[in-house]
Amino acid sequence: MDYIVFEIGLAIALIAIAGLLSAKLRFSVIPFYILVGMAVGPHSVQFWHIDLRFISSTPLIEFLGRIGVLFLLFYLGLEFSVGRLIKSGKSIAVGGTIYILINFTLGLLFGFFTGLPLFEVLIIAGITTISSSAIAAKVLVDLKRTANPETELILGIIMFEDVFLALYISMISGLILSGSSSLAGILLSASISLGFMLLVLIVGRKAVPLLNRVLDIRSNELFLLVIFAALFVIAGFSETIHVAEAIGALLVGLVLAETEHRKRIEKLILPFRDFFGAIFFFSFGLTIDPLSLGGAVWMSLAAVALTLAGNFAAGMWAGRSAGLSARASVNIGFTIVARGEFSIIMAKLAQSGGLLPIIQPFAALYVLILAILGPILTKETKIIHAFMSRLYGLLPKRNKPDRAHEG
Repeated sequence: MDYIVFEIGLAIALIAIAGLLSAKLRFSVIPFYILVGMAVGPHSVQFWHIDLRFISSTPLIEFLGRIGVLFLLFYLGLEFSVGRLIKSGKSIAVGGTIYILINFTLGLLFGFFTGLPLFEVLIIAGITTISSSAIAAKVLVDLKRTANPETELILGIIMFEDVFLALYISMISGLILSGSSSLAGILLSASISLGFMLLVLIVGRKAVPLLNRVLDIRSNELFLLVIFAALFVIAGFSETIHVAEAIGALLVGLVLAETEHRKRIEKLILPFRDFFGAIFFFSFGLTIDPLSLGGAVWMSLAAVALTLAGNFAAGMWAGRSAGLSARASVNIGFTIVARGEFSIIMAKLAQSGGLLPIIQPFAALYVLILAILGPILTKETKIIHAFMSRLYGLLPKRNKPDRAHEG
């Protein structure tokens, strides 16, 4: 008999227990959602009707998790606007280049140092370069940092990473899956990604008066249907042209933030963001089998240490080049240090290409550690900044207080 509804109920109950425990301990809820997902899943057990393996419901849970990513990024976009992002265009380009340059270079060096073959090195570099937009969005909202001056740069770097990701996956998939890669095809893919983002932002901003009239709907039911339609159609379409669907959701949020209905959208979307977002992190935990991680422990720990150092350096360099304070610059590096969905995509690409099996446990453990450490370190950036300033003198003193800083 199909117990899919019961399994979904069990999953939600486990997520609720994890949330209550995190609130009790006053820790970020993200690691708890991931860990409870790891504790169950395909490697778990079945007691009568209580099947903690979630075999029947896993595809549905994964789909609900994808929806969670869309809501997380959409809501984050609502906290900003196209205008604010455009004003930060130069600093975003510089900051994104700095971030990719440092982390990608370190990833390549790490891969070569471990003695892996070339294709495996390229996969490792991809895994260690791209941050998790879903975790970054959740952290920014949870810590109430969406109004902080550095958050515009963080959003910009996330979008910059997506253009890089489209370019890189096009190249790597061509090399690994077909044995060749067309330079024209790679450039076309990157151009389409960048062009789509710019088109949505420019057209969306011009269409604000029209959007104000279209969204002038009394019924909350119809209002949400229109918002959901825009969100899912544009996010879904973006995926068809190899732009991450999460970035499509972010773009929709940025456009609608310009309208006079922003506050209403935020209020109505909030419960969906929290519910589906929690399921995303739980579903992410379901994909990690703790019994398969042992062979990659030292390799993963070394990569984590390198990533933490690289993100700290990239955050400081990008933040200071944008005229932000040292405290804000520390926030940048640690807010986007978590790795997640994009790193798993790279690992699956390696599996499809028949590369060395060590890639899978390495990616899983590396992502897990940073998904747990990232939110914790981001919460404690004030202490990290004070510690580094006092003991090592690595960070320049602030000339003026940060604007709108919390946490």
